[in-house]
Amino acid sequence: MNSDNALVIAISSRALFDLERENRIFENEGLEVYADFQKDNESSILEPGPAFPLVEAFLKLNDKLDEHLIEIVIMSQNNPQTGMRVMNSIDYYNLGITRAAFSGGQPLGAFLTAYNVDLLLSKNSQDVQDAVDNSIAAAQLYSPPENFNPEADEIRIAFDGDAVLFSDEAEIIYKQQGLDAFIEHEKIFAKQPLPEGPFGRVLKTLSRIKSRADGGIIRIALITARDRLTHERVVLTLRSWGVTVDEAYFLGGLPKKEILKAFNAHIFFDDQDKHTGPASEIVPSARVPYKRDSELHENNTK
Repeated sequence: MNSDNALVIAISSRALFDLERENRIFENEGLEVYADFQKDNESSILEPGPAFPLVEAFLKLNDKLDEHLIEIVIMSQNNPQTGMRVMNSIDYYNLGITRAAFSGGQPLGAFLTAYNVDLLLSKNSQDVQDAVDNSIAAAQLYSPPENFNPEADEIRIAFDGDAVLFSDEAEIIYKQQGLDAFIEHEKIFAKQPLPEGPFGRVLKTLSRIKSRADGGIIRIALITARDRLTHERVVLTLRSWGVTVDEAYFLGGLPKKEILKAFNAHIFFDDQDKHTGPASEIVPSARVPYKRDSELHENNTK
């Protein structure tokens, strides 16, 4: 199966399924007790986790278009024996996942390139940070909202702009020099496209997949704290990439939670916990960390 033209998404087992109880056993009682618990419960099917609605929707998209446009890879630090329960649950839900990696406790970072991964979704902060530091798009998922009811016929994905789709250039100016300097900078450079950020390639690939489909199978929204005064550079950047988002919201500092509730995203990506935390109460949400060598990372850890 050739995934050269597909969007390859690596999903940790704890992102796909609800393994929080099992993770507590591992953290509090150790590997041996955890391994015994998983073996004893191999036939007990796991409940869906925060990434499950997105994965299910993407795999249905492959079936609907009769084309392998999204490749899902299960990646876990479990060993093959303790991973049996995950594989049994995948079969139970009839998920068309054909690739898996069980690293037996080894960090996953080295295997992302081997599987040609474009995007990692995980609840493990270290795995996500390692991927980001190696220039692979990655985000740490929050616990899923209760009673989330995704759109049945459309995959809805929401992105923040600066430090997610675009580089952190403008956000650094805002944090170091303030709002007025940021607005002035964006006006001066309005005609100059923003540099691509960690999720730029993901957006471009999703846009290409959208163009292959008839009708609104994937709907993409940009939800940014920028205001209308700085919208021009964003719109022209997306145009220069050959990307058209379906919706864009320039909130001028307003909370994002209510917009996301209205949009009903399968997933929302943002770089700041002050946005992803509240959003996770409404829709599945994931935080995009900064590279360790980024000025924003240094400011975020002080």
